Amino acid sequence: MKDVAARLTDIRRRITEAALRSRRNPEDVQIVGVAKTVSEERLAAAAEAGLGLFGANYVQEGLEKIESLAPYNVSWHFIGRLQSNKAKYAILHFDLIHSVHSEKLALEINRQAKKNNRVQPVLVQVNTGGEKTKTGVSPQDAPALVGRISRLENLSVCGLMTMPPFFDAPERVRPFFRALNDLKKRIEDEGPDNVSMESLSMGMTGDYEVAVEEGATLVRIGTALFGARP
Repeated sequence: MKDVAARLTDIRRRITEAALRSRRNPEDVQIVGVAKTVSEERLAAAAEAGLGLFGANYVQEGLEKIESLAPYNVSWHFIGRLQSNKAKYAILHFDLIHSVHSEKLALEINRQAKKNNRVQPVLVQVNTGGEKTKTGVSPQDAPALVGRISRLENLSVCGLMTMPPFFDAPERVRPFFRALNDLKKRIEDEGPDNVSMESLSMGMTGDYEVAVEEGATLVRIGTALFGARP
């Protein structure tokens, strides 16, 4: 579908411009195509246009979408709220789990990864806005959680993720992205073992350019790429 390819080109242009404004290398930013409720046709169109990374919010839907894109050389991330009883599926099919928000979940992912003789890369989800309706560790408690997870042999902490409060004006979201980047630097300075802090997953359709300016390496984009959800 030409519209998906054209949308992808425009998003890439905007990311490049945002990265250059903040004196960053545009190649350090990856687009995660959010597959939630998106048709297989549109997902395939994005893959054919060169998108190599997709994200799933739900395990079951993700497995179906992964199968549909099997002919393409693409990677999959899990970006939604992961239930502990789904961890055994997640570690087999997703290259990165963005949403580890508690030690309990980390322990289960570690247990399943150990059973399958693999090390699972994860991000720690931080609730930068302190919203009760969203999961995520508080910024104050995040370094301690990262430290505890870093001691699990079959997990590798690769960075942080956040879903900030929604605002119509992207500039109002900037402080939350900046706070996550500052937290990343703080954890890097503390230097825990088995922690790389290479990835910052933040920014979606309405605010990804601001997120890139504030250090995002993974931007999760659905509507801007695939159009409005049904």
